[in-house]
Amino acid sequence: MRVIAHTVSYLFHPLFVMTYMAVLISLINPYLFGVKDLKGNAIFILQVFFSTLLLPLVSVLMMKLLGFISSLEMEDKKERIGPLMVSISLYSWMSYNFYNSSSIPNAFTIFMVGSTLAMCLAFFINVFSKISLHALGMGGLLGMIVITMMYFSYGTFQIGSINISMNFLLMAVILLCGLVGTSRLLLEAHQPMDLYGGFFIGFGTQFLALSILT
Repeated sequence: MRVIAHTVSYLFHPLFVMTYMAVLISLINPYLFGVKDLKGNAIFILQVFFSTLLLPLVSVLMMKLLGFISSLEMEDKKERIGPLMVSISLYSWMSYNFYNSSSIPNAFTIFMVGSTLAMCLAFFINVFSKISLHALGMGGLLGMIVITMMYFSYGTFQIGSINISMNFLLMAVILLCGLVGTSRLLLEAHQPMDLYGGFFIGFGTQFLALSILT
């Protein structure tokens, strides 16, 4: 069970969430980006991957090599300060560029700003409590799906010849949220309140960004 929990934790690490969001919105409604399918949006997805996953990951690895953090798990909340600051800086920079770019739809700018706000709140809460960043990311992903269903989707989307309902996607993401939360508890990485707080902030900041940008 611990092997499965570790696998789930790695697959749904918070650094992956923005890339997952970029892929999902490109599948659900590629026309927002002026393209007709996922392949047409490959450059944008790579840009998100590089800026929100690869660069923060390299920064964390450098901190590990230099001895600023003891492990990539960052079990001590003090070790999260540096990685969170780097991620917030990169996410803020991306949010600013997306907001000022006519080629990036407002939908994804909302998701980007929401994720940035979530990390800023997590940074301050981390002073008092070890909030779950995994739950933060999954809460943001769930918020993104709900907002997309409300404003930016046609009810269904296609992957190849398979037609997928947004309701099915919503149920799948809810199950994934539960799976990730259970995995973090099995690994004894967090207390239940750390998870509840992370999910609430991740989900809520997406709607906060929606209210700000619309």
